Amino acid sequence: MTRVLIAIAILASLNFYVAFQIINRWPWAGRHVLAAGFVVLLFFALQLSAPFGDRLLFPALRKKYAIDGLWVATNWASYLALGILSCLFLYMVATDIVALVWKLVSPPSRAVDFDRRALLTLGIATLGTTALGVRQAMAGPVVRVVEIALANLPAAFDGFKIAQISDLHAGPLIGRRYVENVVGKVNDLQPDLIALTGDFVDGTVDDLRADLAPLAALNAPCGTFYVTGNHEYYWGASAWIDEFTRLGARVLNNEHQVIRRDGAEIVVAGVTDYSTRHLDPAEATSPERAVAGAPAGLVKILLAHQPASYQMAHAAGFDLQMSGHTHAGQYFPFSLLVGLFQRYYKGLNRHGTMWIYVNGGTGYWGPPLRTGIPSEITLIKLKSV
Repeated sequence: MTRVLIAIAILASLNFYVAFQIINRWPWAGRHVLAAGFVVLLFFALQLSAPFGDRLLFPALRKKYAIDGLWVATNWASYLALGILSCLFLYMVATDIVALVWKLVSPPSRAVDFDRRALLTLGIATLGTTALGVRQAMAGPVVRVVEIALANLPAAFDGFKIAQISDLHAGPLIGRRYVENVVGKVNDLQPDLIALTGDFVDGTVDDLRADLAPLAALNAPCGTFYVTGNHEYYWGASAWIDEFTRLGARVLNNEHQVIRRDGAEIVVAGVTDYSTRHLDPAEATSPERAVAGAPAGLVKILLAHQPASYQMAHAAGFDLQMSGHTHAGQYFPFSLLVGLFQRYYKGLNRHGTMWIYVNGGTGYWGPPLRTGIPSEITLIKLKSV
């Protein structure tokens, strides 16, 4: 409950800051403070409606009434409002910095002129970011091909193809049609192995079983492998592990499997999400335990939802870690800030002797925006050194 209250307080503060700055600069809002305040309260309530409704209100109502359309529409409006607020906040901060400089170098008589220009620019930037972001989110994922050279990779695995899907986030905004599109694109790549690196769901098994059913059609001769993300733990990880097993994926919970091809072998391992490191040792993420008992000297690939697993993975002797989680910031301008929180947050990276590939997300979470950061399906091609 404390975390929930903190989150609401932070969101309320962001709304207040943005509203205060707009009212200060917009003559109409300044003359009609009560009306402007009412609009701000409605906007704030809209932002809260989906995150809290999905947990407290909609599950019971959906069982009793046919309100799936209302559920989807409310989530769309709510998360779009959150996206608009986030852009407004960052653009407003930038505007205030510029305003400070403007007032230092310009005569007072031009202050009002600056406020008008600032609001106009702010509106155009926010609407542009939102419109482009929605369009790119609806376009679905692009295929990103990445070649990775690994020392000691057997010749039989030269050109071995791994298709990675990560952060699909099926839920009220991403449904069966989107999932079918992803499955079709992956199968068209004819991969040798498919890696599902977590955060596939934003809902319960009962609510999303039909939406994720197309994943059963994923096809690769060496199999489909799945690891949990933090969002699976929000919605009942054990139930989702059972569901992915039913869909035909091999779930790797701190486990590994030896992949054989033309008499040669490599190891593919997977760990529970990084957020489990403080849980019971039986469930806590452990790259070391995931590779325990694997044949010595083989190339080892780790599926780990969060890139933050890299230090443990490197210490355990992995050659390649495949992750997701960050969405590469998901949309501008957050794509410029994500590097402040994650050392490795997109694309191919090198840490010591280990490669780390971070998928930018096959879907999206929260605001339906992917401005400048398209969703991706990754096709990794292994190469011998």
